[in-house]
Amino acid sequence: MFYLHPHRFNTKRIDALELTKRYNSGKRYFSQVNLTRISLNDLNLADIQLWRANLAKANLSRSVFRQANIAESNLSGATLWRTDFSYSNLKLALCDRVLSIRANFSHANLHKSFLKDGDFRLADLTGANLQQADLSGANLSYADLSYADLRGANLDRAILTGTKLTNTNLSNTNLDRAILKEADISPIVSCDRSIVANEIV
Repeated sequence: MFYLHPHRFNTKRIDALELTKRYNSGKRYFSQVNLTRISLNDLNLADIQLWRANLAKANLSRSVFRQANIAESNLSGATLWRTDFSYSNLKLALCDRVLSIRANFSHANLHKSFLKDGDFRLADLTGANLQQADLSGANLSYADLSYADLRGANLDRAILTGTKLTNTNLSNTNLDRAILKEADISPIVSCDRSIVANEIV
């Protein structure tokens, strides 16, 4: 059973110029703001607080959000190419259909996040907390999930071609219909028969 969150909050619109001006003046708290379709490219926004923000279809390519709080935010359809979310809190974030090629989620908290049908090719997810996350239909080809915690995660139909799963915790993970071609799954910290049941070629 996955946690269903409406991701519907009252938000206040703010544009990119105002946000960056306030951030550069030392402000970090921007929770519950409306940033839909905003372009925040090539910026350093480390430690920013965007709890319950609406970032649907935003373009955050190549920006740094290291150690940010983006929990319960809506990033549906966002472009996150090479974006740095390392050590950030994205718990319960709605990230379905995101374009996250080569994005950095190392050691990020993605507990119960919604990553359905996202493109995470070549992404860095080492040490990430993905417990009970919904990754159904996600493309994780050649991504690095070493030491990640995927306990109870949903990887139904996920593409794991060439994915690195070294020392990954796959206990109670749903891998039904997942493609595991050339995936590196040895050694595994913990797994159940679900992964054994899949054909690895």
